[in-house]
Amino acid sequence: MSLEPPRVPSPGLPRGDGDGWVQCAQGHRHWGLFGAAGLLLHRGPAGREEVLLQHRATWSHHGDTWGLLGGARQRSESAIAAALREAGEEGGLDPAHVDVHGRYDEPHGGWTYATVVGAATAEVTAAPTGGESIDVTWVGVGEVTALPLHPGFAATWPWLRRALLPLHIVVDAANVVGSRPDGWWRDRAGAARRLVARCAGLASTGLVRDELPGGLDLPPLVRWWPRLTVVLEGQARSAAQSSANTAALRVLAADGSGDDAIVDVVTTAESPVLVVTADRELRRRCTEQGAAVTGPRWLTGLLDALADVDAVD
Repeated sequence: MSLEPPRVPSPGLPRGDGDGWVQCAQGHRHWGLFGAAGLLLHRGPAGREEVLLQHRATWSHHGDTWGLLGGARQRSESAIAAALREAGEEGGLDPAHVDVHGRYDEPHGGWTYATVVGAATAEVTAAPTGGESIDVTWVGVGEVTALPLHPGFAATWPWLRRALLPLHIVVDAANVVGSRPDGWWRDRAGAARRLVARCAGLASTGLVRDELPGGLDLPPLVRWWPRLTVVLEGQARSAAQSSANTAALRVLAADGSGDDAIVDVVTTAESPVLVVTADRELRRRCTEQGAAVTGPRWLTGLLDALADVDAVD
């Protein structure tokens, strides 16, 4: 989706070093010398999902249409930072109330529009600010196509709709820890704490598309920041007491069987689920509930790679 500049500067907002026209290799004219970014924000339970949309000012390019809060990236700005800044400038959105879980890059011959996908916390508020928005409002997911949409957003919405929920990775901690003979049996709780800490790093860094295992029916985002649930059982359960749950990482101490707890998580999840385990019976139970499964080697390989990067840094 290509967002172009207003005919007059927005009141009270200084021009950034990314503001300006550029022509891509495909011959299209875009606003944003270093690309542009927008925020696709989602809230609500299954069946009542909503997305936050901007009714664009009539004097803007494709004015009087609906699309995402967004605009030009600055020279040293990440796509996420740009999308959140623009959402604040145009819609009064506090970035502290956004949990980002995905990013899609739409290339245009050397110029890129990045769509940042995230969930809103309960505290989020939004309203038109500046002069670029006629309105900023929540729209039911099923009602989006009834609006006159910005052409770029209209083209990407059919599959972006499938990216509104994050990838949920459920980790069978006992199986993953037990996949390596590194002495974990001498301190099961300590081994579990180390696994949880490494999973927190993965939640923060995210996964590029090529790092995902097969069997997942996901839209083609270039990066996912998954939500992880690490399930502990037996002697490892005490590790949950020293692990603070966040939006990105939950540590679950199973009251009884860890396998039963994992199946419960899979059954109640609204997001696409990937279960990490080599246990054949658990894999069967999870796939029957619609989850994808992969073995511990996939996860430990990712965690080892992250550790190597940290060591170099």
